[in-house]
Amino acid sequence: MGSFTRQILIGLGLGTAAGLFLGEKAGLFQYGVDGFIRLLQMTVLPYVTVSLVAGIGSLNAEKVKVLFTRVGALTLVLWALALGAVFLMPLAFPHVQNASFFSTTLVEEPPPFDFVSLYIPSNPFYSLANNVVPAVVLFSSFLGIALMGIERKDRLIEVLLTLERALAKANRFVVRLTPFGLFCIAAYTVGTVNPEQLAKVGVYLISYGSMALLLTFWILPGFVACVTPIPVRRVLATTRDGLITAFMTGDLFIVLPILIDHSKELLSQYEFDQPEESSYPDVIVPAFYNLPHAAKMLTLSFVLFAAWYSETLLRLSDYVVLALAGVVSLMGSVNVAIPFLLDLVHVPADTYQLFLATGLLNSRFGTLTSSMYMITLAVAGTYALAGKLELSFSRILRYILITLGVTAVTMLALTVSLRILGAGTYDRDRMAMAMKLLHPSEVATVVLKEIPAQADQLPKKHSSVLDAAKARGSLRVGFIIAPPYSFFNDRGDLVGFDVEMANVLARELSLGLEFVPIPRDQVPQVLDDDLCDLIVGGIVLTTDRARRMAFSRPYMDETLAFVVPDSRRVEFSSAETIRKSMGLRILVPDIPYYSQLLQREFPGITIVPTKNWEDYFKGQDSSVDAMAFPAERGSFLTLLYPAFSVAVPHPLSVRIPLAYPVARHDEEFARFLGSWLDLKQKDGTIQSLYDHWILGRDVKPPRHRWSVLANVLHWTK
Repeated sequence: MGSFTRQILIGLGLGTAAGLFLGEKAGLFQYGVDGFIRLLQMTVLPYVTVSLVAGIGSLNAEKVKVLFTRVGALTLVLWALALGAVFLMPLAFPHVQNASFFSTTLVEEPPPFDFVSLYIPSNPFYSLANNVVPAVVLFSSFLGIALMGIERKDRLIEVLLTLERALAKANRFVVRLTPFGLFCIAAYTVGTVNPEQLAKVGVYLISYGSMALLLTFWILPGFVACVTPIPVRRVLATTRDGLITAFMTGDLFIVLPILIDHSKELLSQYEFDQPEESSYPDVIVPAFYNLPHAAKMLTLSFVLFAAWYSETLLRLSDYVVLALAGVVSLMGSVNVAIPFLLDLVHVPADTYQLFLATGLLNSRFGTLTSSMYMITLAVAGTYALAGKLELSFSRILRYILITLGVTAVTMLALTVSLRILGAGTYDRDRMAMAMKLLHPSEVATVVLKEIPAQADQLPKKHSSVLDAAKARGSLRVGFIIAPPYSFFNDRGDLVGFDVEMANVLARELSLGLEFVPIPRDQVPQVLDDDLCDLIVGGIVLTTDRARRMAFSRPYMDETLAFVVPDSRRVEFSSAETIRKSMGLRILVPDIPYYSQLLQREFPGITIVPTKNWEDYFKGQDSSVDAMAFPAERGSFLTLLYPAFSVAVPHPLSVRIPLAYPVARHDEEFARFLGSWLDLKQKDGTIQSLYDHWILGRDVKPPRHRWSVLANVLHWTK
């Protein structure tokens, strides 16, 4: 084991110890983590630009044509094999019950993917400044090709090579800081990450290692045996020392001479004794070293893992984008490519820290696989350049069948292992039902069990609702059960967004508070009979309701969406797909306004009205394909029923207003509520309650991480 590897392991070990010792106080290492990441990325794009221009510019047209035509075709095949392993990996990830509060990303329309701007730079300096890696690579390649045909280019090539060496030296200086960087990353991760996150990271480590071993010990050497007379066992036996060295050092560059020697040794054993032919690996390996190799291709799997980890939905188009953009982006450094690709497919960028945290172990498996990749390319490429590839239908069919079998066994073993490992337990249903008022009630509150038999007998002078409430000494608020606006938590307390708003209103009016349960279908009658002052519970303002009742101004807008089984989330996330699907049966709450909106946007669907949408979640209505429901309250319900997901049909955006209906058609009280809502909007009350009840921020009480400092030494200051 080299001294630098030892330093890395020491840094990782000390960082782990520091995280365990400091616990949450290790969050201070975030500055070190951010600084190290920026240093890693600092010289990468300039190095890519200079090395590509100098490397391509130093060749002549004939060599480039032969080399890149034949060996380039093999490279595409090897890339396809590696991408196959990448896209198979998520199939083994354990299915976990996941659900989350409403997120604004559900309704945000992702920016269109501009393929032309991504790959063809109108301003290469803009691409350099904004880390648009594919555009930088294309610009550098064009410049290198243009340089090939210029006379007296040697001096410029020499200058570029000198600059390349300077950038490489600067990068090596940053690499020397890796022990310190990993110390910060390990300390921050161990000190702040929760056990559930650690379990999920283990899923990626095991998956990555398994796919790397599959590529190293069968798929790549098996490809050599498929197109050349060299058997798999000979490839593995001859390259054993180089593979072990590569795994131990974790550095592909420093083992390139060993890999070239192993390739030549294999070729000398099978027909290649001519000096010119046996020297082909000396050209192939350096020429294709800067192109994405197997380890870089495998790193694309982190984007898929990050999407699984963060519960981000990836569509089929995202996989296509990831494959196309990923190959070009990986021509540079993965430290630039991964953040770029995370942003490209809209996966949270903060997951990149997990990529760095898993990098030490994965880099060894990745280097092992990349070493076999370079040997495969060198050996098969030499046969291709010499015109000696042995291509036959029977050999290819045998390779495909064996590969499918070995891959199936590997995937089965991996799947079983990950199921045993698990990825944490689901507890968000308990978390949702344990929610309490953000601010404890400061007024005398009574929750009645039934509606009062008759209205209060008050003097006629108390003609307004507000006057009647003051004469009664309490604000009487009707409620319907509609999580997260009003519901009973696991302690039996009435809670929710609207319940808390009613508490604020009663406190500011210096009144007590009475809550009255109201059946959904009796809302207008209860208000007409003056049995309560207003009603809460996510009441939708519609044209028909505005005609029948007096409302405050809207205090919130909900988003029309669909609640569907998890497996159909993608299908209902596209408005166009829904319109093309004939015969869909959609369950709709018995609100004519909902039905009219859906029929207008999706003429081909069949509306199935319901007064009891709870039956859908309990599986009592399997004859429908989905239920139309607001995304905000639908997200909360998926916490209780995690087998369902919320799908917003992009690019459709239909907003549904919520407001408070008031008794007696009292327009004066409705105007008062409108003014009060304006005040609560401006003083931040509505936003803070929205963050708590709708977005679920700070719902789970912060758990203090175990640490030696706090739990052993009891030093908590």
